[in-house]
Amino acid sequence: MKAVLCKAFGTAETLVLEEIASPTAKKNEILLQVHAAGVNFPDTLIIEGKYQFKPPFPFSPGGEAAGVVTAVGEKVGHLKVGDRVMALTGWGSFAEEVAVPAYNVLPIPATMDFTSAAAFSMTYGTSMHALKQRAQLQPGETLLVLGASGGVGLAAVEIGKAMGARVIAAASSADKLAVAKAAGADELINYSETSLKDEIKRLTDGNGADVIYDPVGGDLFDQAVRSIAWNGRLLVVGFASGRIPELPVNLTLLKGAAVVGVFWGSFAQRQPQDNAANFQQLFAWFAEGRLKPLVSRTYPLAEAARAIDELGQRKAVGKVVVQVR
Repeated sequence: MKAVLCKAFGTAETLVLEEIASPTAKKNEILLQVHAAGVNFPDTLIIEGKYQFKPPFPFSPGGEAAGVVTAVGEKVGHLKVGDRVMALTGWGSFAEEVAVPAYNVLPIPATMDFTSAAAFSMTYGTSMHALKQRAQLQPGETLLVLGASGGVGLAAVEIGKAMGARVIAAASSADKLAVAKAAGADELINYSETSLKDEIKRLTDGNGADVIYDPVGGDLFDQAVRSIAWNGRLLVVGFASGRIPELPVNLTLLKGAAVVGVFWGSFAQRQPQDNAANFQQLFAWFAEGRLKPLVSRTYPLAEAARAIDELGQRKAVGKVVVQVR
């Protein structure tokens, strides 16, 4: 099979496309024929050795995929050959086939195509877990989404609206904000032209945001944590800015606020029943047309490195997908 390989830590341009042996499914795994693979921020980190997981070389990046089950391990009972599924792989999806633990695999709704499915699991799974379990977002609360035009950001905008929140979308350009507006955002903040802190204060009558969804970190975190409401919750989702911020903890004391970590991959493994319930709700909202995964660009497998580089340079709007078949 063909696979995009990382043979040493480095930038996306060091990745190579090669022919390698197909994997086999262990007792608790399925073998997935990959049709499409989502590109996510961890892909930019894992190839440079900056992610919390460091697979042995050579490995293929790609943390999520959609395709067809071609083999099933003897201990797998809920999946069968021929099933259309989405899978959380961690790495390995930028290849024609990948072996995946069965607990990380979900059937795709009949109305969902492979490209949408490849853009769905990580972004919507992360944002649903963040807003439901970690923030316990309530109808009528104000949700501020930073990096609102990215994959997880747009998912947070849509899910926040579905949960009944007032959503303020923040991004770095008018074009990106237009995408967030189309996804349902009620208010918009262009933080490249104005003070994020001042705009939050203005839009909330000085009260601050009840829940802040932050996949960016850096300077935006510094401003956001000073703009949180009493009993507010700031969700630490990622650090796309490249800087992991530090928190003056007196700010949480003064606001009675909480800074809450979000690690969906670990949640999905530790609380599989809760994760499955989350996806039942997500699939229901998808069927109702309330969730519409935005895939702004697709690349063939041979150009997966370009896809990773586009995301790493924060040029992408919505999701970028590698089309394998």
